[in-house]
Amino acid sequence: MFSRIACVSAPSVYQKLRTLHREDFSVYIFEYDKRFAIYGEEFIFYDYNNPLDLPEKIAAHSFDIVIADPPYLSKECLGKMSETIKYLTRGKILLCTGAVMEEEAAKLLGVKMCKFIPKHTRTLGNEFRCYVNYDSGLDREI
Repeated sequence: MFSRIACVSAPSVYQKLRTLHREDFSVYIFEYDKRFAIYGEEFIFYDYNNPLDLPEKIAAHSFDIVIADPPYLSKECLGKMSETIKYLTRGKILLCTGAVMEEEAAKLLGVKMCKFIPKHTRTLGNEFRCYVNYDSGLDREI
């Protein structure tokens, strides 16, 4: 199990994780939207344009897993977020982004597309997919 989880631009995942039994893990939200500051110490202001502009209290490689959902489907955005993800993670990455980013995600982060297809409450113009760099169980048919 994971004891420290970073949700980078993934507020819906963060909010869901907060509802779980949290004695076994801590979760942090790295987000541009300062409305999430209501979560106090768990909120870390994050602007992907400045990928390593993080508070000193956030040590390199201090999260068991980084869950990230880049706000834009672009090589530039994914490239900058990849710097943040690599800085934060001890190794495990779960990336949620468009299927069109498969090749770039593999090149930058060493992640592979999963068979699991996440569902969105809103209709998206692009096929949304999940990518991981570890054996997550998401490669099995659900």
